[in-house]
Amino acid sequence: MIKKSVYTLITLFALALIPFSGTAQTVEWMSWEEAVKRSETDKNPKKIFVDVYTDWCGWCKKMDKDTFQNAEVAAYMSQKFYMVKLDGEQKDPIEYKGQTFKFVPSGKNGYHEFAAALLQGNLSYPTTVFLDENINMLSPVPGYQKPEPFLKIAKYFGEDIHKEKDWQAYSSESK
Repeated sequence: MIKKSVYTLITLFALALIPFSGTAQTVEWMSWEEAVKRSETDKNPKKIFVDVYTDWCGWCKKMDKDTFQNAEVAAYMSQKFYMVKLDGEQKDPIEYKGQTFKFVPSGKNGYHEFAAALLQGNLSYPTTVFLDENINMLSPVPGYQKPEPFLKIAKYFGEDIHKEKDWQAYSSESK
């Protein structure tokens, strides 16, 4: 009898702690094809965010860990964007708007034509790319970004501030 009461008490205590365990927001990464499909079928489509990375890129891994796993960044990005992970050296072709983008062997590793198109020919990793609800380019942003500066950039596009102010005006007023 006492044993059962102790187990019940421990279980109730553990259940009571669940609300305080801080359920972390995580980003729901999807493929380019999934994001395009959602953009075309959702009643209120979101903008698209593309994280262009490579497996060998240390700064890409650091940005995944430090920036995209930051709770505030993850919550905001999940609310405003379809989040796409795109390997800049992936071998699988990507079909988009009747065109097939392929892997191009070049140098040591090669590159994917779609990544090159998104990065406007500047194959630098990591580079994040912001697209609007109609899948039009807003801007690629090269380099590693810490959570706070990244969130500032994300809000510039996510809140459509880019339609009213240039980056210089926005970044200088919100320091």
